[in-house]
Amino acid sequence: MDAVFYPVALNVIPMKKKQKPAKKSRPAIKPTAQNERLKGWNEITSFLGEPVAVAQRWARSGMPVTREGRFMYASREELSGYLGREAGLDVPVHIATENMDLSADLKLALAHARAGKHDKKKKAKR
Repeated sequence: MDAVFYPVALNVIPMKKKQKPAKKSRPAIKPTAQNERLKGWNEITSFLGEPVAVAQRWARSGMPVTREGRFMYASREELSGYLGREAGLDVPVHIATENMDLSADLKLALAHARAGKHDKKKKAKR
C-alpha cells in the first residue's frame, strides 16, 4: 500500500479567544478585627455560630443588638456577656474561632471551676 500525502497549509492563522466579561458578584465580607463591632446578621451569626433565625429570635428576647439604618450592629464583648448571663454564669462566655489559642481560656475556666468546688466544700462543712 502506498502512502497518500495531502498538502498541509503552512500559514495557519491563530484564532483569537473571545474575552469573557468579568463576573459581577457581591464583594466578600471583610474580616473584622477582634475589637470591632459586628455589622449585619451574617457577621453576628457567624460569630455566634447559629442560624440567622435563632439570632433574630434572641435579639427579640433581649440580646444586645442595635439598628442603625438598615444594618444591625453588635459588640463582641456585649454578646459574650449576654451569652454568659443566659447560661447562668458569672463570667462572659468566650466564643472560640479556628485560629485562637485556647490554653489561657482553659486555665481561666479551670480556676473558676475549682473555686466553685472549694466554696461548696466550705458550705458543706458548716
